[in-house]
Amino acid sequence: MAIAAAEPTAVRAFGPGTALSCRECGERYELSPSFACQFCFGPLEIAYDFGNVTREEIESGPKNIWRYRSLLPVPTNVAELPNMNPGFTPLVRADRLAAELGLKSLHVKDDSANPTHSFKDRVVAIAVEAARTFGFTTLSCSSTGNLAGAVGAAAARAGFESCVFIPAGLEEGKVVMAAVYGGKVVAIDGNYDDVNRFCSELIGDEAGESWGFTNVNLRPYYAEGSKTLAYEIAEQLGWRLPEQIVVPIASGSQLTKIDKGFQELIKVGLVEDRPYKVFGAQATGCSPVAKAWENGHDVIQPVKPDTIAKSLAIGNPADGPYVLDIAERTGGSVEHVGDDEIVDAIKLLARTEGVFAETAGGVTTGVLHKLVREGRIDPEAETVIVNTGDGLKTLNAVDSGVTATIKPSLDAFKAQGLV
Repeated sequence: MAIAAAEPTAVRAFGPGTALSCRECGERYELSPSFACQFCFGPLEIAYDFGNVTREEIESGPKNIWRYRSLLPVPTNVAELPNMNPGFTPLVRADRLAAELGLKSLHVKDDSANPTHSFKDRVVAIAVEAARTFGFTTLSCSSTGNLAGAVGAAAARAGFESCVFIPAGLEEGKVVMAAVYGGKVVAIDGNYDDVNRFCSELIGDEAGESWGFTNVNLRPYYAEGSKTLAYEIAEQLGWRLPEQIVVPIASGSQLTKIDKGFQELIKVGLVEDRPYKVFGAQATGCSPVAKAWENGHDVIQPVKPDTIAKSLAIGNPADGPYVLDIAERTGGSVEHVGDDEIVDAIKLLARTEGVFAETAGGVTTGVLHKLVREGRIDPEAETVIVNTGDGLKTLNAVDSGVTATIKPSLDAFKAQGLV
């Protein structure tokens, strides 16, 4: 039902969130488990009425995303509820990587430090609070891997049942991590886009009436978790925006919400309004947004994914057009790198900074390297790249690293010429 603003009880339940608003036509709805506009079918997102938010209030909060609760659609007592409490992950000063690439100032936002070792813990944490409010009993999702694990863990902590859906053939580590929490894991014979279509059908069936699908019917709430990356980066830089940021693209939601987070910090007066550039990163084997950017198109042509970066393997990214808009508005771009470059970039980041990224982090690092090499990023500007997950989840992407196998003797060691 379209309304001008949310009911008072909903405002209390969702903090400063006041309504759902269509990103395309601006139509407003009450806060509910809905994700598409009834008039134009555009995506719905949370509209806010922010009060007076201060740095002091945030800095006195817990060392997780709930320090930003006054900017999120969650109840004020959220820190007291059973949740995975993700966030406030390290912003690693990457001087050695910067020197190797020829950059003056570089940081890695390392979200592998989250509870299930990916940024998905952030988005699921917000979705859990919405699921509680709406009375759902089962948490679910369509996932390329990381989200399935985050949903399984969050459901176990919060007392929900869980059933997650993944494409068949995912990395074994991600499948095991999704299953270990005791929920159901169902593999679909198809790619992520097939899985997502199936979940949309299940929502419309009576079998799914009590299910909260984090990235479907709870998507407006879920997506807001990615904003906390922007909040943390700005706070960890001393309450300023980076001049350049490189973000991996799967659906594109993370990039758009990081930009939204920066804009909200400016709006409420927590940071100075200054220019920043946003660069998107995709794997060549699944690069519909980057290809649209290359060709000057504003329509995303879906593709069939074929890349080792399976966490980014979404062939029809919902937020792709908005990514293009942000890249153009900020003076950034959207680029892609091949699988060999991804592997090289994983090793480069690990060798220089001790950060072992999964393939998505290899995409981001690889695209940064490409941008520098081709002179399309300012080497003097303060730059941040986002690593969204732990390399232990995608071990098959890199070799074992064993230098030699020897007898347990000094002579055998010396014979290998290793000293």
